Amino acid sequence: MIKHDIEDTIVAPATPLGEGGIGIVRISGPRALEIADKIFQAKDNSKPSSYETYTTHYGHIIKKDTNDERRTTNDETIDEVLLTVMRAPKSYTKEDVVEINCHGGIKAVKNVLELVVDQGARLAQPGEFTKRAFLNGRIDLAQAEAVLDVIRAKTEGSLRAAMGQLEGVLSKDISVILDELIDIASHIEAAIDFPDEQLDIVKEENLAGKTAKIITAIQRLSDSFSEGVILREGVLAVICGKPNVGKSSLMNLLLKRDRVIVAPIPGTTRDAVEEMIDLKGVPIRLTDTAGIGAVKDALYEASSGKSKLYIKSADIVLLMLDGSTAIDEEDLALIKIVEDKKKIVIINKIDLNRKTDKKSLSDLFKKDVIIEVSVEKKRNIEVLELAILETVYSGKFTQGEGAIVTNVRHKELLGKALKNLLSAQKLIQDGNHPELIAVDIKEAIFGLGFIIGRSVSDDILNRVFENFCIGK
Repeated sequence: MIKHDIEDTIVAPATPLGEGGIGIVRISGPRALEIADKIFQAKDNSKPSSYETYTTHYGHIIKKDTNDERRTTNDETIDEVLLTVMRAPKSYTKEDVVEINCHGGIKAVKNVLELVVDQGARLAQPGEFTKRAFLNGRIDLAQAEAVLDVIRAKTEGSLRAAMGQLEGVLSKDISVILDELIDIASHIEAAIDFPDEQLDIVKEENLAGKTAKIITAIQRLSDSFSEGVILREGVLAVICGKPNVGKSSLMNLLLKRDRVIVAPIPGTTRDAVEEMIDLKGVPIRLTDTAGIGAVKDALYEASSGKSKLYIKSADIVLLMLDGSTAIDEEDLALIKIVEDKKKIVIINKIDLNRKTDKKSLSDLFKKDVIIEVSVEKKRNIEVLELAILETVYSGKFTQGEGAIVTNVRHKELLGKALKNLLSAQKLIQDGNHPELIAVDIKEAIFGLGFIIGRSVSDDILNRVFENFCIGK
């Protein structure tokens, strides 16, 4: 991100450019009201700088032909708008903010943007509004990062986790840990600075107990990342099997719409089809693949090869078998391909004459979940959905409740802090090493402070906000 003065007044579209009912242009900074005065013409000739905060006013955006502040016949009407004023410090950025609700066409929004820039504002960088909210103290860094997660949330679960972080659930836990570490550090420093007082802080059981408690709290947060990354990025679940076992029909059933062509002809699916589904709040990247079996032609070989690549990268494999036929060499070859993957075995077509069932497969799949379904009759599909969830979370999931770490940066910093505290814990157990203990604890404090932005560099800030959309 290019470094700019925070005293600049910035402007950007806050809604995607394109055809729509409304397009919002957001202005923030010390000259926001001054610029609004120059371009907004109210019916009663009032000025935005005189408006009460959190009020919305009807009027027109005017491009004046002269320096005369009064409207003349030569002035150009840009758009009919609603203008909202949000005065500092009670705004998103804690600066004066003006939002102009234009008509949603590309040209209308662009004309308003250009007019605001002509009056002295500059176009905002990606994420600059949220960056200002952080720099001005309205939110901490973890909350700022959560804004992007809220925007990108694909399911109820991922949205709930992001909203929790935005509301400060994670920040509160980190702050509590930091306060406890600072308290410990101050006692150790006192023991180092005043040795004559005989403050044998290292040998106090209280120090060992406090340190162990903090390690447990950090470990819990770090462990939550396995769930958080699922809620944020989703799980790749790949449906695989021989041709004509019902893979595409299952895909459509789970999607609750006809997305994939279904036909009785084996080999209808020649390429992988991926769609996102919301499975009770969990984002699942569901992928239908071409059937894997005896190679019949070059195209079939290519599609089968691509299916194997998807299986290799899958988080979960949904292995479909035909319950109306006996297990054959092609099934066994496919079972061999997926033997090391986390998987659910699905026996389809249980509405037909049975030749394969759970009992007959017990020796082949001793550790795997086996679900018997009829895609045609829509039987046991809810059982399958629950099995997918339990496989994703190994039977334990909170659906975004409580503090959950979803960010790789946070995970790495927690890991470093944990390493420092484990080192400090060992020194405490070994005996009187207050100086070394103090170094480890200070490092842990410094690292955890990076999560919420108590200590942060420009490089980190740029990296955090460069992925934001412009206007947020």
